[in-house]
Amino acid sequence: MDDPSGRSPDSEPLPEDRTERRARWNLAGLLLALFVALLLYRVLHAGHLEETTLFYVGLPAVIAITVVLTSKPRSATGAILATITVALAFAGPLLGEGIVCLLFAAPLFYLVGLLIGAVIDYFDRRGPHALAAPLVLLTLVAVGAEVAGPARDNAVTAVRAAPGTGTEQALAAVPRFGPFESAFLKIGFPRPLAATGTGLEVGALREITFNPRRSLGIGALPEPRSMTLRVKERGPGRVTFSVVRDTTLTRWLDLREAEFTWGNGRLAVTLRYRRTFDPGWYFGPLQRYAVGQAADYLAGTFAR
Repeated sequence: MDDPSGRSPDSEPLPEDRTERRARWNLAGLLLALFVALLLYRVLHAGHLEETTLFYVGLPAVIAITVVLTSKPRSATGAILATITVALAFAGPLLGEGIVCLLFAAPLFYLVGLLIGAVIDYFDRRGPHALAAPLVLLTLVAVGAEVAGPARDNAVTAVRAAPGTGTEQALAAVPRFGPFESAFLKIGFPRPLAATGTGLEVGALREITFNPRRSLGIGALPEPRSMTLRVKERGPGRVTFSVVRDTTLTRWLDLREAEFTWGNGRLAVTLRYRRTFDPGWYFGPLQRYAVGQAADYLAGTFAR
C-alpha cells in the first residue's frame, strides 16, 4: 500500500526527513554527552581527581568523543564546541562551581574539543571516522605536557617603590587593605577585607578575613574564607610569614610563604606556593600570573 504522503515504501527519504532525523540524533548525542560528563565528574570528584589532567583534559575529551559516536553532525567540531558550551553553562548551577573556575577551565575545554573535532573532521572527509588517531594524539599531548610541564614549587616577586621610612611600621601594624587595582584580580579573586594581629617578632600572628565565596550552585550559601599567617623568620629589613591555615586559595593553589624585604627605597614581596592543578603547561603560567598580581597588590598596600 502506498504511503499517505504519496511515497512508495522503497522510495528514498525526503531531505526534510533526513534533516529531522539528523536533528534527533544530534539532540540525543548532546544529552548523552552531558550525562556521561556529569557521571565522570562525580567519579573524579569522589576520587579527589578534580585537579588533575584526567579531569581538565579527559572530561572534554569524553564529551567530544561521545558526541561524535552518538550523533550525526554536519561538523564534528561544531557539535563538540556547542555541547561543551552547554556543559559549561550548566556546570555552575548544577555542580556549584564559581565564575572564576569556569572562566579558567573554559579555554582548556574548548582547546581539547577543538583539537579532537578538527582531527575527526579531517579523517571524516577521507573516509569513516578514525577515532584511534585523535585518541592517540590526545594521550601523547596529555602525557608529554605533564612530563615537560613546569615545576610545582614556585616563587613570584613583586617590587614597589617605598621611599619613606614607615615600611617596617606598616608591616608591624594591623594591615589595612584597599580595593584591587588589577583588572585580572577583579574578575572574582578573593579580596581581603579586614585583619587582626600585630608585631614582627617570630610567632606573631595575622588573621585575614576575605569576602565570602559565592558559587553559582542553585541555593548555594556564601562560604566564609580566611587565612592565618605566622612570622617564621625575622632579620634586618626582612620578615617571612608562613601560611598556617588557608580556606581562601586552597581550592586553587597551595600558598606556603610570604616574604617582605625592604630598604634602599623599595619593598619586595615574594610569594612561595605549590601548584596543585594539572596540566601544568596550562595552569602553571595562569597561576604564576595571578600570584604575581597578588604580590604586587601586597607590595602596593604596605609601600604606601
